[in-house]
Amino acid sequence: MDELTAPFRPRFARVVTLVLAVVVVALTIAIMLALSILTAGDRLGFAIVGGLIAAFLWRQASVVARVDDEGLTVRNLVFTRRLEWAEIVSVRFGSGRPWVQLDLADGDTLAVMGIQRADGAFADSEARRLATLVALHTTTPRDD
Repeated sequence: MDELTAPFRPRFARVVTLVLAVVVVALTIAIMLALSILTAGDRLGFAIVGGLIAAFLWRQASVVARVDDEGLTVRNLVFTRRLEWAEIVSVRFGSGRPWVQLDLADGDTLAVMGIQRADGAFADSEARRLATLVALHTTTPRDD
């Protein structure tokens, strides 16, 4: 059951964004040290911009969907949302979708950026795992 309830995280996007974050920090430091004509304000500006870019990339790398007995917590790029199992009507991952989409009981939809099309077959299996979890937690004695 541990494999079934493991967090949903992207693979490809996570690696790419973490590598880019390291490159941005390294280049920011290199520029700040290499250009002796920069004033203290310029260096501060470079540090702030480089830090903001690295923070954005870190947030992208940290998207995840966590499972527990009560529901699913989806942390996307900007927002984190907690869902009870009963709120999730279906899991969709059709062709052309960049990530899994949940249909919710209130008529809304929610993207799950922790399962991304860029991961290919792994993403397909993760979408099936999420659909299995939803089915297991929303089963009723009668099929109405």
